Amino acid sequence: MNFFTNIFNRKKSSSVRPLAQLEFLEVDMHNHLLPGIDDGSSSVKNSISYIQALQKLGLKKFICTPHIMAGVHPNTKSTIEEAQTALISGLKDIGNDTPIFAAAEHMIDDGLTSLIQQDELCIIPGGYVLIEMSYLSESKTLFHTILDIQKLGYKPILAHPERYNYYHSNFNIYKQIKDAGCLLQLNLLSLSRYYGVDAKAIAMTLLKSGMYDFVGTDLHHERHLEALQKIAEKYPVREMLKTSPILNQSLADHFNNSKSQGIAG
Repeated sequence: MNFFTNIFNRKKSSSVRPLAQLEFLEVDMHNHLLPGIDDGSSSVKNSISYIQALQKLGLKKFICTPHIMAGVHPNTKSTIEEAQTALISGLKDIGNDTPIFAAAEHMIDDGLTSLIQQDELCIIPGGYVLIEMSYLSESKTLFHTILDIQKLGYKPILAHPERYNYYHSNFNIYKQIKDAGCLLQLNLLSLSRYYGVDAKAIAMTLLKSGMYDFVGTDLHHERHLEALQKIAEKYPVREMLKTSPILNQSLADHFNNSKSQGIAG
């Protein structure tokens, strides 16, 4: 009886992955942890809870990227910095000195055009600019926007390309985006079927083709957190990402400079 029990327990324990298996990434460079300014965390309390949970998964540093979206989330450097200050203050109150950097996820719209013209983009450490498109229709100005960002001396990153359904039947478009000098960021949730079978299929194809450069949680709420915890438990994340040159760790050193608690750009 003990013999079979021991065998069963060994099999069961071997199927459970280390809780901190995202530690190799070190930095979460895309999330909505800043409180009360978009469709992400609604309060400092929630933000702290999410951060503590993500730390248990191994993530140590956070580049917060709230939406800047004309008419929906009209954030500015000022509103983002206020939310960042509130979060850092809340963390300090409980003795948590987690490094928090503030940037943004810029929707490609008329508002972004204005920010580019004024050189008022919210920059990710290392000179990166995170951009996104509508899930409903392709932005006709994507390549023009990529070029305009590059002219300012920054490096554009397209957020979660696997989620743009209108590209799923045209894999060549991803190659064109990369050839234009735009980097690609994978949502960790796309490793599962959280966004659907098609999004996962494209994500895996992009991974195997070595086309992803960064990985982010894109965490907005509790459901995202629960799904991320399941992925960390059940999926060999590090092994799955090996075929792409993931650069998250390269962002960590930028937290050591004098702007590490501020908004770049």
